Amino acid sequence: MSIKPILATVAILFGSLAAAQAQVPSVGLPKEKQTKLGKYLSAHDAAALLRLDREKIAFIDVRTRGEVQFVGVPDGLDAHVPYADLNEFGDWDTEAGRYKVDLNSNFAPHLGVAVGRKGLGKNDRIILICRSGDRSARAVNLLADLGYTNVYSVIDGFEGDLGKDGRRSVNGWKNAGLPWGYKLDKAQAYLPTR
Repeated sequence: MSIKPILATVAILFGSLAAAQAQVPSVGLPKEKQTKLGKYLSAHDAAALLRLDREKIAFIDVRTRGEVQFVGVPDGLDAHVPYADLNEFGDWDTEAGRYKVDLNSNFAPHLGVAVGRKGLGKNDRIILICRSGDRSARAVNLLADLGYTNVYSVIDGFEGDLGKDGRRSVNGWKNAGLPWGYKLDKAQAYLPTR
């Protein structure tokens, strides 16, 4: 048996690991996507990192329940814990032209439970994904204030940034062709009464 194929495989694996752990620089990131921790991944890099080190990472979707149910979820998700959700009274935000969204006061405790279910804590790697990278950045900042040290924001999110046509078609998990679906397991779902 020749050593060359083995060495080539090892080189590819280490190269893939290095690429997956290389984070996106903050240079050029819009202010609303920047975080206190300065840890960013593209959807591609997040998927690669999850493939290589799945057991040591908590992968959390922080979008609203409606987004998760009707737009879909990335494969490999550990939990859905909304950073914010639709206002329970259905109030209207005239300026934004949509229903109001309120911060989820249970976000941090529920996220802590989700991370703990994997046997992980505040210093372990956590990857947050939202629609396009701004809510996940705000969620990272909240967690940083609570003592979490290794939280990454997926800068292009699940649906990606707006294109010139006003649609989310530029980047993101779905547009990258990464695996996703519409079914969320009950163990992953955000159930406020838990």
